[in-house]
Amino acid sequence: MTLLKNDKISLRPLEPEDLDLLYEWENDSSIWAAGSTVSPYSRYTLKEYIAQSHRCIYEMKQLRLMIDTCDGSVGLADFYDFDVHNRKVAAGVLIDPNHRGKGIATGTLTLMKGYAFSFLKLHQLYAYMLVANEASRRLLDRCGFTLSGVLTDWTSAGGGFSDVLLFQCINQNQDSGRVSEPVE
Repeated sequence: MTLLKNDKISLRPLEPEDLDLLYEWENDSSIWAAGSTVSPYSRYTLKEYIAQSHRCIYEMKQLRLMIDTCDGSVGLADFYDFDVHNRKVAAGVLIDPNHRGKGIATGTLTLMKGYAFSFLKLHQLYAYMLVANEASRRLLDRCGFTLSGVLTDWTSAGGGFSDVLLFQCINQNQDSGRVSEPVE
C-alpha cells in the first residue's frame, strides 16, 4: 500500500479529463448546504481550477484529489483551510450517489488521515457536518473523529437554519505539546 492508495481506493490529482465529473458534482445544488457553495460553477472556472491544482497544499491552503476505484472515478477527497502554523486541516469527502454504501468514504478518510498525519506531519484533521447528516456522523465515528462542538444555526438550509457539528481527529502518534496553562 502506498500513501494515497490501498487495495480498493486510489487518491490522485485532478486531470483535465475530470472536468465533466467535477462540473456535475460541483453543480449539484442538493449538496451545497453541506459546504459553502451558493451558486453554480462554470466549466471555464473549473477548467482553470484544474489547471492550477498542481500547486502544493502549502501554497494553495487546499488539496483536492479524485477518488478512484475499479469502477472509475467515484468522488472527491478535499483538504481545505490548511493551517501550517497550527498543523491542522479540514477534511471533506464527496462520494457520487451511485457509489455510496460501499465503504469508499471510510477507505478514503483513512487514506486522508494517513497522508495528513504521516506525510504532512499534521496535529489534527477536523470536519464540519450538518446535524441531520447521520451518514457523515457514522463515517466520522468509524474513522476516529470525536464530536467537539455544536455551531448553532450555523448554516442556512431548507428554509431555516441548521446546526453544524464540529468533529476532530487528533494525531495520537506524536507528542501533542499540549499547553495546560494559559500562555502569557
